[in-house]
Amino acid sequence: MSVSYERGLTEVGDGLYAYLQPDGGWGWSNAGLIVDGDSTLLVDTLFDLHLTDEMLREMRAAVPQAARVDTLVNTHANGDHCFGNQLVGGARIVASERTREEMGELPPAAMASLVEQAPKMGAVGAFFEKCFGAFDFQDIELLLPQQTFRDELTLHVGSCELRLLEVGPAHTRGDTLVHVPAQGTLYSGDILFAGSHPIVWAGPVSNWIAACERILALDVQVIVPGHGPISTPDAVRELKAYFEYLYEQARELHGRGLTAVQAARAIARDRWAEWGEPERLVVNIASVYGELQADQAPVNPLWAFEQIAQLATAT
Repeated sequence: MSVSYERGLTEVGDGLYAYLQPDGGWGWSNAGLIVDGDSTLLVDTLFDLHLTDEMLREMRAAVPQAARVDTLVNTHANGDHCFGNQLVGGARIVASERTREEMGELPPAAMASLVEQAPKMGAVGAFFEKCFGAFDFQDIELLLPQQTFRDELTLHVGSCELRLLEVGPAHTRGDTLVHVPAQGTLYSGDILFAGSHPIVWAGPVSNWIAACERILALDVQVIVPGHGPISTPDAVRELKAYFEYLYEQARELHGRGLTAVQAARAIARDRWAEWGEPERLVVNIASVYGELQADQAPVNPLWAFEQIAQLATAT
């Protein structure tokens, strides 16, 4: 069910902030700011320079220390979490090794070209334009991380200890959680989409379920999701249940010979019918099908949008 929440900066702990972008749909991601003394860390940038600049201006107005960002953590490679990196070019940029490797695979120039070509691409182009036409991908020079890690990394913002936990491949190949143990707070990146269907770009889904279990094993009370409103571990439990249900249904529907689109149509009005972006179901089911066939590979974005557009325009 769609939940109303406000755009902009909100304090979620002592020196911990979330920057939220309703409605959390395609490209409308969240970010975070962590401050202790004069030290600062930014969790993710936004999808274009205008949005990132607006966010940084609001942060600086509310939190004077944010005039200088010491460290930027990119939780994963999707552009709505890193295309604004150049606006904090003085910061040390940190990400998992797999995130850095994946960042260059769909650069801003490619997104700009796809939006430009969208009117000539039929139903796929129309849906792509609907999702991404509001963003400006011009003049973006993607800054890549200078520091990478595998599995885990401990950072400090002043005296505040952060744990970076790599849980991918799941949503993407190198998903990272940013855990603030002392305050029971987690910046989840896109491991949590709150109130909307997730999308499995990399998979396998079994890894995403394991990532949910890892979050639930932490002593966390507040979660800043990659998309959607501030959440609690209950949202992670619901997401885990969602993926477990997809496994159960996909096994049956795959056994009956249904395509991923047909399977998505068959279950689209089940328990999570009110979540946003239901068209993503087809990609998630295709990922489960890949596991069942022992043919797990990252989704080709063009193929994904062909399937998504087909499901989204179905009557």
